[in-house]
Amino acid sequence: MRRLPYKDPAHVPRPVDRLLARRMTEALARPAAQQPCWPDQEQASAVTEKLHHADPIVTPEETALLSDRLAAVAGGEAFLLQGGDCAETFADTESHLRANLRVLQWMAAVLTDLTGLPVVKVARMAGQYAKPRSNSVDAQGLPVYRGDIVNSAAPTLAARTPDPNRMLQAHANATSAMDLVREVGAGEVHVSHEMLLLDYERTALWVDTDGPEPRLASGLAHFLWIGDRTRQLDGAHIALAELLSNPIGLKIGPDVTPELAVEYVRRLDPDCVPGRLTLVSRMGHTLVRDVLPPIVEKVNASGHEVIWQCDPMHGNTRMSGNGYKTRHVDHVLDELAGFVEVHRRSAATPAASTSR
Repeated sequence: MRRLPYKDPAHVPRPVDRLLARRMTEALARPAAQQPCWPDQEQASAVTEKLHHADPIVTPEETALLSDRLAAVAGGEAFLLQGGDCAETFADTESHLRANLRVLQWMAAVLTDLTGLPVVKVARMAGQYAKPRSNSVDAQGLPVYRGDIVNSAAPTLAARTPDPNRMLQAHANATSAMDLVREVGAGEVHVSHEMLLLDYERTALWVDTDGPEPRLASGLAHFLWIGDRTRQLDGAHIALAELLSNPIGLKIGPDVTPELAVEYVRRLDPDCVPGRLTLVSRMGHTLVRDVLPPIVEKVNASGHEVIWQCDPMHGNTRMSGNGYKTRHVDHVLDELAGFVEVHRRSAATPAASTSR
């Protein structure tokens, strides 16, 4: 791995000081959903220590640029498009990654033509290796596959046993993928992943002193989001995200009340920074028109300039006859349409999100 050049001396990463380190330790001591049980905790700690000394995947300058772009989205001056694989694998080839980036750029061009706005492109890439799961074991009684960063999809006990060394492979693959993103995206495609596996997310951190107070910044991605299964207010994922200066996304489903949404916003955007927080609606096509309006109204009235984003895939999941999860295209399009209708009535600016 190689050290990335930092063009602006103000953006050279600073090591984490004792105060922020203590706050991070306190955050990570909270209950954490969706974490694997490593069979050898000493080995997991050794891997985490190696990752602490590994090169960052993204630079502070790149993340600062995305923050500026997202502020424009929050102000209605740009449009956000996020897309990519539901979960990356270690088998992803360069041609696969290039194809995903090409589709993202094509979609951005179409949206620019339709809206007349610049499109901020964020790829689900260079780190999307972990998967949240509904159950801890599969239909065969094996430990469930939690993404290549944790275990293998092969249906054997040995393959499904969580292996912390996979975090090292994930970091190496993400580094290579980010190099490709820089080459293809010419600095205008940023990367994102779900902030899920905390033993991985706690690494590659530095101190960002640009805000009202010093905060941690992640060098693993430009944009991180918290999923629907890990957004417990008293949990470690929310607590860690509170400490980060990176742009943060939060998935919200139909069980989120307007009052709860405002509490999330208050916790994750305490300084009212435009575009700092993206609320990702995943309501499902039958509920979006009823559940989302009071949430939008309450959040908009709070004074926070959040980005409103639609994930029309994960709220419309159905099980096919062969046992695989799928979605009906009509349902996906209907949720997108309902999402736009809600925001047109509220005068808020919608953004789009897609995943494979």
